[in-house]
Amino acid sequence: MKGSGATPAATTTATGSPAAHANGSPAAHANGSTAVHGNGSTAVHGNGSTAVHGNGSPAAHANGSTAVHGNGSPAAYGNGSPTAHGNGTPAVHGNGPVVAAGSAAVGPAGTSGPIAAPAATGTAVLLAAAPAGRGRAMDAASVLPALAAVPPGVLTGTPTATVVELADPLDPQTVLTRLRAAAAGPGPLVLCLAGQLHLDRRQQLPHLALARTTPATLRYTALPWHWLAGELGVRAPGTTTVVADLAADPAVWERLRTTPDLLHLGPGPLLYGRVAPAPRRGEPMSPVYLRSWAELWRSGARLPHATLHAEAAAHAAATAPEALLLAPAPAPAPEQDPHPAILAAAMAGRHGEAASVAAAWEREALRRHGPRSAEAVHWTEVRADLARLAGDPARSCELWLSAAEARLALRQPVDDPDVEGAVDRAHHQWEQIGDRERARALGAPLVALRQRVPGRQAGALAALTRRMAG
Repeated sequence: MKGSGATPAATTTATGSPAAHANGSPAAHANGSTAVHGNGSTAVHGNGSTAVHGNGSPAAHANGSTAVHGNGSPAAYGNGSPTAHGNGTPAVHGNGPVVAAGSAAVGPAGTSGPIAAPAATGTAVLLAAAPAGRGRAMDAASVLPALAAVPPGVLTGTPTATVVELADPLDPQTVLTRLRAAAAGPGPLVLCLAGQLHLDRRQQLPHLALARTTPATLRYTALPWHWLAGELGVRAPGTTTVVADLAADPAVWERLRTTPDLLHLGPGPLLYGRVAPAPRRGEPMSPVYLRSWAELWRSGARLPHATLHAEAAAHAAATAPEALLLAPAPAPAPEQDPHPAILAAAMAGRHGEAASVAAAWEREALRRHGPRSAEAVHWTEVRADLARLAGDPARSCELWLSAAEARLALRQPVDDPDVEGAVDRAHHQWEQIGDRERARALGAPLVALRQRVPGRQAGALAALTRRMAG
């Protein structure tokens, strides 16, 4: 860990190709994005043989079942779906600006994917600051090792990147100088910030406390938040991202409740963060939110910032359930489709990662559109299919049952292909359950649902009833 005034790290070559985030090639996800939920491999889902599924069993996954969510559903889940959930930051992860004359760019001249400027260099600033002694409300510097372990190019989404690490700096002018130098570059800038906020009672302005900050010296030893806005706000929109994990003293916390834009950085920077009330006594807070970002970055998944924010917020919720979450308003431009990254994680055997990311998107859909929405149902169905891929038929059956009930609650008719598809898939997964008690528990609601949605496979309800009685 470097001390105050650390020299910027040498320019390094990123290991992660930013092509995974570059502007979401529409060719990859067109036509209902059926490739996201399976490739139609009949070896996975069976070939529709009644011998496989039993008499009357629905061939839910037979013969090229790439339409995981039912026939006729691409309009609901196609190219328009990701727009509601993206973060509108393709400039950060996509085509980067050309490196200025004289800039160093160590590493390969190009990288895979649609990168318009192969030599673009990004900058990541890792700033962790908190007062020494009893005034410390957050153990800010503890997150630096996790962030430093992330390949620099993964932090910035560029082939090459420079990392500047500031651990418990003493002087606000030193921090300002380093930020100004980082902001002067044309490439993407990512500022990872952990620390604590205090209110200047004279001017009623928030400040980031530094190592020597005390209540009496706040105006002279802390970094004014508006200094950050001044340096970052002039940069081109979409080139600057700030990820902040902050503890707020009682005065700042009260102001945030009445002034939600107190930490606004201007129209250009994209701010994702968690602000929690500082503990009044006991152990300092841990920067769990920012550490979750670091762990997700290190996992190899190239996810939109909105997804990273949602997942990190979920991980940190138990430590500070009352925390205020900061995120930019969604942009109207098309955003990246998260499904390919989720499917890639599942196919690589990272089933926990795939399920958690899908759950984060489901929470975001619930927040934006409510539980009675097609968007929320879609993510329930995605999680159901991920459970199937993970070899958990009971969980998959349970989720498909929930999806079917939700669609009926949306007043979709019982013969709607999406409703019938959800029930058929629940039935098919139920037949794969090896635990008899679990199968019997899920069988009762499945029978009730089959009575309402008989489906198009003759004898499905009768076959289910016989299996339940056996």
